[in-house]
Amino acid sequence: MSHGILPKSLFSFLRKLKQNNDRDWFAEHKHLYQQDVLGPAVELVARLEKPLARCAPMLHVVPKAHNGSIMRIYRDTRFSKNKDPYKTNVGISFRHQAGKDIHAPGIYLHLEPRECFIGAGSWRPDSTVLSSIRAAIDADPKAWKRARDNKTFRADYQFVGESLKTAPRDYPKDHPLIDDLRRKDFIAIAPLSEAELTGDAIVDLIVARVKQAKPLMRFLCDSIDVPY
Repeated sequence: MSHGILPKSLFSFLRKLKQNNDRDWFAEHKHLYQQDVLGPAVELVARLEKPLARCAPMLHVVPKAHNGSIMRIYRDTRFSKNKDPYKTNVGISFRHQAGKDIHAPGIYLHLEPRECFIGAGSWRPDSTVLSSIRAAIDADPKAWKRARDNKTFRADYQFVGESLKTAPRDYPKDHPLIDDLRRKDFIAIAPLSEAELTGDAIVDLIVARVKQAKPLMRFLCDSIDVPY
């Protein structure tokens, strides 16, 4: 019988970590974190490397335990009221190769008990990038609507994130696409279940979701002049 890449114990560990979010508990159970969470996450990224190179070649897919696609479990608590030292999710980020110099769109995989999803697009892009996206929507509303309403894409994805309360500067309040122009995030997410993620079709499923997000990713990349 074949087993999925991600074990069910990955989610068990995250549930226990949520109840015991302290350094002593984590130090005592770090071997389980490495065995049940980090190791399988690295393996998943490794299995995604070739198929994503074919369907989304501009994304960095880096299967390393540190400084790769898997985000650190350690929270930055310096400016946060929440002083819990650890994240209770696994974040896997496939950044655009232009990402270092420019806030380019990416793909993000979020693994958390009862809240798993894949996200595509730009989360909190800086003001320059945001202005470019808005200008592209305004300049070619048909192209934007084709990307936004693409049937294959919208079969599983829905837009999330925050919007301005009013119209952005330079755009009239009655602009036909005002709801989109007010967005501060250009991100869409597709939910995933723990069963899907621990099943043996996980690689195919993620690749399919990345392909589905192509209309949005391409529009956003075009708007800031980076390839996708």
